[in-house]
Parts: sequence; structure tokens; C-alpha cells
Amino acid sequence: MAVETVQRVALTLQDQLPVLEILVPFVSAPLIVLLGSRRLAWLLAMLASISSTVVAFLLLMQVIDGGVISYQLGGWAPPLGIEYRVDAANALVLLLVSAIAAIILPYARESLKTEVPERHHTLFYAAFMLALTGLLGVAITGDAFNVFVFLEISSLSTYVLVAQGSYRDKRALTAAYNYLIMGTIGATFFVIGLGLLYMSTGTLNMADLADQIVINGVNRTISAAFAFIVVGIGLKVAIYPLHLWLPNAYTYAPSAVSSFIAATATKVAVYVLLRFMFTVFQPSFLGETNTLEFIILPFALLAMFAASFIAIFQNDFKRMLAYSSIAQIGYMLLGISFMTQAGLTATIIHLFNHGITKAALFMGVGAFVMRGKGSFLTQISGVGKTMPWTSAAVVIAGFSLIGVPGTAGFISKWLLVQAALEKGWWPIAVLVLLSSLLAVIYVWQVVETMYLKPVTEDTPTREAPLSMLIPIWILALSTIYFGLNTELTLTAAQTAAQGLMAGSSGMQ
Repeated sequence: MAVETVQRVALTLQDQLPVLEILVPFVSAPLIVLLGSRRLAWLLAMLASISSTVVAFLLLMQVIDGGVISYQLGGWAPPLGIEYRVDAANALVLLLVSAIAAIILPYARESLKTEVPERHHTLFYAAFMLALTGLLGVAITGDAFNVFVFLEISSLSTYVLVAQGSYRDKRALTAAYNYLIMGTIGATFFVIGLGLLYMSTGTLNMADLADQIVINGVNRTISAAFAFIVVGIGLKVAIYPLHLWLPNAYTYAPSAVSSFIAATATKVAVYVLLRFMFTVFQPSFLGETNTLEFIILPFALLAMFAASFIAIFQNDFKRMLAYSSIAQIGYMLLGISFMTQAGLTATIIHLFNHGITKAALFMGVGAFVMRGKGSFLTQISGVGKTMPWTSAAVVIAGFSLIGVPGTAGFISKWLLVQAALEKGWWPIAVLVLLSSLLAVIYVWQVVETMYLKPVTEDTPTREAPLSMLIPIWILALSTIYFGLNTELTLTAAQTAAQGLMAGSSGMQ
């Protein structure tokens, strides 16, 4: 009897995994505030993040072969009820977001000591959990309006987290305010698009939306909804030239926050763009409007080159990485613009690989900031001699950012080049390679500064503590692991791309 009871409990828990993915971090946020203890706040946030990571991995294992999990909230069947829906595309995003949170929290415990007053640490962890909840909710929900709700939860908490950087640099307040304004404009465009969709179809369930658009046909209202949604999410993605909020937000936020949002926020927004474009509006609609080829493709190429050129001339390491992120988003959009399974595979795997790469780089900068109190290149001159372990991890992550063979970044760009050649667009493949050379320039500037420049008075003289070094190295080594072993990421990305190209039939 005892064995049967345990089996029933295990099966019940397995059935509840989709809602547990959201519920655990969501409940932890108010508990952190109620407890009011800084140490307990960190511990609770850490346990919630680890739990979400385990749940995300279990969900990915269930859908990696093409399966779909549908969870009905409150027992109300969709499309009337709210549904959580998990497939390979969002399961990989869930794993990225939750794992990054779990890795960053040990790092944050130490880095916050020099960037945020101790009296605000408890509320910081509560806001962090809300941001995590919102991002996970955006990825897992099958209801279009819930995407908006979770997007606002993550956005509002992220504005607060960015503003915490004001204790080190008052410009963080301006950065948070600009982020709020641009984010609000994007959310307004997005919710107007949802309203137009509801007016035309009478439903907000994404699978049902796709079916209704196919049944009723495309009209001007649906076309207008598509335009509003793409622009709204484009602001969240930071599509060039809708990126103006991003550089300052990444630069002046606390290092733990920069690491988290750089690795997750724009990646979740890219997922939303993929989900609406290919699941709700269908590949056939995209082919008729030529939106991808004539709008997304040019802006993707512009981002790849313009943002990389700007990054080359930055003296602030964090700002350099911020502009690099805009360029990397260009690669993701380029894969989408191909509108092929190979292109979507490249986008999805780059979404994951760039997330771990950029988190490692921002965490490395945060270690420099903690010891030297600044992120300018002049302040890390010769740091390779005084902080060798942190510097080595930054170099490894920098190689992944360039796309050096043997790293995760190489896999992403190799797949993107293959997708371009498969489509017969060899000039695009050449442009991908040329833009990667620009990354060599600004990464080399950092390497040269760390190893070939003399130690100065501003150079940190002590290595980062182990609680920061271990998370940095976990991510740095992950860029090598996923560059050599692509079984998990490539299989998930291919399955996700196949489902997205199938349109609404991929959500049955």
C-alpha cells in the first residue's frame, strides 16, 4: 500500500509540473517579504529557482521528442479556460530562464554587498522572484492575454531591479525610467494587437486563435493586429532601432541584474515573437505578407553590423556587452527571417547559447566591479595578472561570443550559415561571417586590456570570492560543453523548429 501511495503521489506531482513551474517562485516572493530576513530571503529564492530548474528539465524531457503538454487551470477546458501549454520550444526557454536564475543567485549574494545597501536585499530578492515568475509565465502560458499579464509582472519588477543600481551610479534611475517608458509603449502596442485579435476571432487561447484565423481568413483587423503585436514585442526584444532602452539598462543595473536580464528577458521576448508569428498567425500568413524578408531581415542585418561597430568604440565593458547583445539579437532575427526549419533551429539554439554566454560575461564584469568598483576598460588594465580565474572565464565566454570552434557560439553561427546556404542566400552567409569578425575586434580589446596592459592603481588586486567564481565558471564551462555536446540543445531546437513550421497543427 505504501508503494502504491508513493507512486500515486509521484504521478500527481508529474501532472502538476506546469503549474508548479510558476507557483513555486510566485509564492516565494511574498514569503520573502513576510519573513523579512536577508539570509532566509536568499535561501528561499535559491530553493525556488532550483525547484523551477528541476521542473523545467523534467518538462523538457517529456516534450523533447515532439510531445505537447496541456494543463487546464481550475478544471476549465480551453479555449474557455486558461491553459498552460508546453512543447519543445518553450520548454527549452523555461530551462534557460530558471537555470540562469539558480546560477546567478549564489553570485548575487556576494555582488550585492558592494552595489545595493543591505537593508534593500530582502526586497531585491522578492523582486527577483517576481521577475523570474513573469518570464516563466510568459513562456509557459497558452493564453495570449496571460502573455501580456506575465510580461507586465516581469517588466515592472525588472524596472525596480535596474533602479537598484542607483546606489552605485545615479544614472540607473534614468535608465530604469527610460526602460519603463519604452516597455510601457511596447506593452500598449501588444495589448492593442490582442484586442484586435479578440475582436476578430472572439478568443484569446493561442491554439484556438490560430484555428479561428484559418477558418475565418485574414482580414484588415487581423493584419493590423499582427503589426501592433510585432512592434510591441519588437520593443521588448530590442529589435534595432527599437533598442534605445537596452544599453543604459544593462550598463547601470547591478551586475547580478544585468547578467539575469541579458540572458533571459530578450530571449523570452524572441520566443513570444516566434510563438505569435508561427503558431498564431501561421507561416502561410507570413509568406503572404513578406514581413520577414522585407522588414525583419534588413533590421537584423543592420543590428549585426551597426551594434557591433558601436560596441568596438565603447570604453565601458558593460556597455560594450550591451551593444553586443543587440547585435546577437540580430542573428536570432536573421534565422527567423529565413522562414525555414533550419533557420528557426539556428535561432532557437542561439537563443539558448547566447543566454549562457552573455550571463558568464556580465558576471565576470560584475566580479571586476566588485573588486575595482568600476567597469571601464582602463579600470581592468592588467587584471589578468591579479584576477586570473575570473579573467580566464571571461576569455572563454568571449570566445563563445565570437563563435570560436568548440564553443556554443560556434554551433549557433554554423547553423545560421548552413540555413543561409540551404536557402541559396550565400551573400547573407558571408555577412554572418563578416559580422563575427567585428566581435573579434571588441573581444580582443578586452583580452588585450586584461593581459597586455600594465597593472594600474584602479586595477583590482584580489581574486573574486568562490561564491562568485563558481557560478561564473559553471557558465563558462557550459559554453564549452554545449559547444562539444549538442545532443540536448540541438534535438530540442530541431523539434521546436519543426513544431513552429507546422503552425497550428504543431499545437494539436
